[in-house]
Amino acid sequence: MRKHLLAIAVILTAATGCDNVAWGGIEVELRPPPISDTAAATANTVDDTVAVVKVPGPLLLAGERTGERADFVIVGELLAARLSPFPDPDVPSDATRLAELSTPGSEWVVYSEGVRVGRMTVEATSPAEPYCGDRLTLSGTVELVPSAATAVRLLALPSTDGEIDPYGAYQQHADVYDQRVATLQIAGEAIPRYGESWPAGGVLSLREDIQAFQPADASAPWVAATFVNQDLLGVASPGQGAYSLFVVARPEAGGELAEAFTWFRSVESEGKAIPQYHDHLDWDDDGQDEILLDVFGANRRWFATLDRLDGRLIRAFEDPCGSGAAPSN
Repeated sequence: MRKHLLAIAVILTAATGCDNVAWGGIEVELRPPPISDTAAATANTVDDTVAVVKVPGPLLLAGERTGERADFVIVGELLAARLSPFPDPDVPSDATRLAELSTPGSEWVVYSEGVRVGRMTVEATSPAEPYCGDRLTLSGTVELVPSAATAVRLLALPSTDGEIDPYGAYQQHADVYDQRVATLQIAGEAIPRYGESWPAGGVLSLREDIQAFQPADASAPWVAATFVNQDLLGVASPGQGAYSLFVVARPEAGGELAEAFTWFRSVESEGKAIPQYHDHLDWDDDGQDEILLDVFGANRRWFATLDRLDGRLIRAFEDPCGSGAAPSN
């Protein structure tokens, strides 16, 4: 991936003082010229003046493809290798930059399954509904390498920001029996742990989505699954007693799959927020792929990300316009 720079804080300081110099037996004291009361007051406040200069970072897009076309939504901006909301209303230059990047004809590098697989040329833009926040949808033609012809969920970064990665070996993974069983076991242990009663139809009846994927640094595929009770995996009103559970399992020594992450959400106590795996990519250049999630609420949709910290998978980012709940891991 590209290397990213962080925002630079430029601190302005003023130095005052005097020097005593001995020369030829005569001591000479060097003093600064007298300053007015107004100037002195200004000098005393200079140390507290900080001019913040934002160094723009690459924008991350998430998209879905239909045939030769795809619709991409802006996820956020990578600043100091961390995902931040974009555009920032406190940074006027963001609006200008967004207009430039979304101009018809602009090109984006497209990724799927952790590798570069093609490019997208913007042909039109429109408000991103029902995503929350001031977002745009960038639509256009997608050109993919032949091996990625079946890719549907995509990520993209601007072709103008930094070095462009070489094309990678694309490999799509299908979930297998052991992975399906592992997600059921993890969910079966997690539901009572979060204080919920056993579903009448069993855990299998709640599983709405399951996707296998393999991070770049992993020796075998991982799996992610979404379980939904009394609700729909989409933007819709939940039913009474609704809740969701998102789980990630990763292989360990001996080929066994173990719980890596769970995210439980009760509609009654926290409101609706159903996560679904979207794609993975090492967008912060730390050698470990991050995971992007689509999150569905009752009236809107947003994004969240998972990252690894000290070997643990954690929720590292969630749109401020989303739930704003504390991370669970």
